[in-house]
Amino acid sequence: MVGQFPEENSPTGEFVRQPDEFRDWVRRDGSTPYAPEAGRYHLYVSLACPWAHRTLIVRSLKHLDAAVGVTVVDPVRDEKGWAFRNGPGHTRDPVNGFHFLSEAYTSTAADFRGRFTVPVLWDKRTRRIVNNSEDDICRMFNDEFASPADGVDLFPRALAAEQAALSEQVYQHVNNGVYRAGFATQQAAYERAVRDVFGMLDTLDQTLATRRYLFGDAFVETDWRLFCTLVRFDAVYFGHFKCNLRRIVDYPNLGGYLRDLYQAPGVAATVNFDHIKRHYYVTHTEINPTQIVPLGPVLDFAAPTNRAKIGRT
Repeated sequence: MVGQFPEENSPTGEFVRQPDEFRDWVRRDGSTPYAPEAGRYHLYVSLACPWAHRTLIVRSLKHLDAAVGVTVVDPVRDEKGWAFRNGPGHTRDPVNGFHFLSEAYTSTAADFRGRFTVPVLWDKRTRRIVNNSEDDICRMFNDEFASPADGVDLFPRALAAEQAALSEQVYQHVNNGVYRAGFATQQAAYERAVRDVFGMLDTLDQTLATRRYLFGDAFVETDWRLFCTLVRFDAVYFGHFKCNLRRIVDYPNLGGYLRDLYQAPGVAATVNFDHIKRHYYVTHTEINPTQIVPLGPVLDFAAPTNRAKIGRT
């Protein structure tokens, strides 16, 4: 069977994600050509994509809205890739006049042959992609564009090793795990991925029984990488990617944790369920050949939650 991305499927049906291509860094110490200057950089994102979503959340939490501009692509991606079009919640590209995100890639590296992904951090001065790794961009927003002392510190030094280890587990088993399930092309590969996803969700739910957030009473970047999958889970991954052993609302702790994070200042504005559902159900035609977008589920993440009491003395 041919999968959504044939070049990223192994002979045994596993989805193997392509690595990020552009990994240059913005540094405040002058060790790279890229200094964190207000107005110099622009972020190209999709509101549907969990990887891009995380960079938007960190940008908001670090109060970088005025320093780093954003352009949102059309959530429906066709054979030409992500497109810049005017529509509800998305626009044409005001920086370069690109029609497709692929133009940012090919103007940076004419021989690029991979998949054109979001997010993209663009340098308006050198007119090239600086970085297309959400992990790097979030770290730069926290450490280089804004000092950790400016508001929340999403990568506290005291937790560095422990946080890095849990972030990797969340990525492997949850963030990328749902894709390994959804894009698997053989039954055994799919089943392995689904068991992996729910094994980790079960563990995280137990962790959150005694903590408000993953590391205590303050959230860190690991919480937000988990959030970006959880907020899409019941609407998309549960049915569309066949991760249907349990819903997030069925978990006694993950459900409240999700609502708690959603209600953090500035976060709800980054969540767009219309973009999320239209992207997944219309773009991934191998999974959903009829391209019918479901009406549900009805989700109320603004409902009151008592999670603030957990983990506090």
